[in-house]
Amino acid sequence: MTTAGPGRPRKQQPSRPGATAREEILDAAAELFTTQGYATTSTRSIADAVGIRQSSLYHHFGTKDDILEVLLAGTVASGLAVARTICSGNDGERSPVAAAARLHAVALYDGTQLCNARWNVGVLYNLPEARSARFHSFTEDRKELRGLYQRLGSELPGNGWTSRSQNGDLAFRLVESLVSLRADGLTTPDSPRQAADAGIVLSGMADSLAAIKTHSAALVARMTS
Repeated sequence: MTTAGPGRPRKQQPSRPGATAREEILDAAAELFTTQGYATTSTRSIADAVGIRQSSLYHHFGTKDDILEVLLAGTVASGLAVARTICSGNDGERSPVAAAARLHAVALYDGTQLCNARWNVGVLYNLPEARSARFHSFTEDRKELRGLYQRLGSELPGNGWTSRSQNGDLAFRLVESLVSLRADGLTTPDSPRQAADAGIVLSGMADSLAAIKTHSAALVARMTS
């Protein structure tokens, strides 16, 4: 028997990714919440999946809701940080192509995070629990992220059938649709790029897509280097 910390015996050798017991708990919870359901998953089953005692889990998280809160926050945290940086940046380019590239870059990065996460935690967005006041912080972060998409979309020229704010909202919805596609086993490594591309095409800038993607790729590279 190994230990998960002072006085907290572990039932078995760790078998989950994570440098700490807290990270292993989050990984186990993400798997169980997304494969077995949130309501039917108990803290005991999460502890068993990690190989620790239930009392040890409570050393890190007081309730199951506390675990869900951290998992939900993690689905928007990095995308929101990148969107904030891109929206606050001043690269000196104000052309329609540059504006579209900023929207494309946010959508591409955000979609990649949703598709490449170990577990498809985005499916938990529609839980009744996730809409309660208990998860106000996550709701506000997601609302801010959507607002930044809308702000970026408003910088694109109108196309006659969608408003400028709708351009950004459409891109946001296309990215979040990747969650459902992934749940159905329909995503591929190209899915985030396809969603980002679709947002640009539907905004009326298909003719400039190649140039937009070049600018977007450089922007994402700078954000992640």
